[in-house]
Order: sequence, then structure tokens, then C-alpha cells
Amino acid sequence: MATTMNLGKSELMDTARRSMDTRVERGEWTTRQKIALTCRSLFDAGHDAGLAGQISARGESPGTFLTQRLGLGFDEITEDNLLLVDEDLTVLESGGNGPAMANPANRFHSWIYRARPDVNCIVHTHPLHAAALSMLEVPLQVSQMDTTPLYEDCAFLPDWPGVPVGNEEGEIISAALGDKRAILLAHHGQLVVGATVEEACSLGHLIERAAQLQLLAMSAGEIRPLPPKLAQEAHGWTLVPRRSEANFAYYARRALRRHPDAITPAP
Repeated sequence: MATTMNLGKSELMDTARRSMDTRVERGEWTTRQKIALTCRSLFDAGHDAGLAGQISARGESPGTFLTQRLGLGFDEITEDNLLLVDEDLTVLESGGNGPAMANPANRFHSWIYRARPDVNCIVHTHPLHAAALSMLEVPLQVSQMDTTPLYEDCAFLPDWPGVPVGNEEGEIISAALGDKRAILLAHHGQLVVGATVEEACSLGHLIERAAQLQLLAMSAGEIRPLPPKLAQEAHGWTLVPRRSEANFAYYARRALRRHPDAITPAP
């Protein structure tokens, strides 16, 4: 006999959130493994642009973060070849033999981490559709249910400040991001931030999907806006941490099927 058919939507949403906390399995990956799996899953999703783009996560010590080494593509990142760097991008741990350095463009990550204590992971890539949309100098439009985690949560930098290897670009990008989770960078690409690697990975996949949908819709007609109240409700619902964890677990499993070398097997 059904017992929930007369419940309101808010009550059903609360019940579902509580159920997710206990009934959706959590992955047991380290931060290094999560970064490597994020790199591999985003590579498979079309975020590959040669050596462009960086993914980072805060280190255990203040003012440090993990990121990939310059010279490796996203499809080559493993938990063992990640770098631990400080805010000056000085390599503290190289995870391998021989010289290594971070991408100089990682400098703006230092600025974002300083400005946003709530951010623990940054995903910056140049995927095809987000990069194409950035060429039009128009903001991202969120007008489809699946993309509502970005509703009123994606900033826009309309002016290209040049290659982001200076402190000026770090100041500009971090200021333009503000308190948002995402930003579209004109003539450049996309950047998303998350309280966790799982959240940032999920948003990285999502912003490219949103850009692709926008370009398709723009080619067919005028994009119609979502009802604000319902869009805000969807934004909150889709950003429940356990949903981000479940999304990431799916991306991780898929990446591991294609790239089992991303993480080191347990002894």
C-alpha cells in the first residue's frame, strides 16, 4: 500500500536527501586518485586541448595544491605523477624522477584559492563547445533542467586578458569569478570550482554540456528562460553533495574501465 502519494514535493525532496546519505555508496578514493580520474573522465568527454588546461586540489598544508605536471595530457595523468606545489608554483613533491614543473598558467589557481576559502578544487579546460561559445562573447545561458546546477552560478569575463601566466590575470579571473561556482572566459574556455573534487568534476562535465546545448539552441531560435523559482529549486536539489559524489562515482567507474592505469592497484 502506497504511503507517500499525498506528500508534498518539499517533503519528498527532504526524504530523498536523507535516503541518499545512507543508501548511495561512497567511493573510497584518495584526493590524488580523484584528480587523476577527473583528468581521465574529462579527457574522454572532449576536454582535451593538448596541454592546455589545469586541474588542481588543495594540499594538506596551507598554500599548497596538487596539479598535473607540464608536458602531460589529461589522458596521461596518474595519481603517482601529480605535483604538489606552493603558491609560487615551486614543486614540493614531484611524484617521480627527473625535473618537473607545473603549467605556469596555474598561477591564477593560487589567486582563486586565496580569494575563496570554500574552494578545494579547480577545473579549468578548453573544451570544444565552451571554447566556441567563448568566441561569441556571450554569457552561458542556463535553460535546461540538467544544467540547473549552473543557474545564476556562472559568471562571465567578457574581456580576454591574455595568457593567464601573470598575477594580473590571476587578479582579473578571481575577481570576475566572485562567489560563483563557474565562469565562462571570453576567447578562452571555462573554469569551475567546487567544495570537493567530486563537485568540481561534475560541474566540469556539465558546463561543456550546457555550452553545447546553448549553441544548438541558438542555431535554431531564441532561447527561452527557465521560471526563476523552479530553476532555483532545481539548482539547490542538483547540488546536494551526495548527488555530486554519485555523479563522480559514475565518471570514475567509466574512466577506470577505459584507463585502469590512472590509479595504482592496491598491494
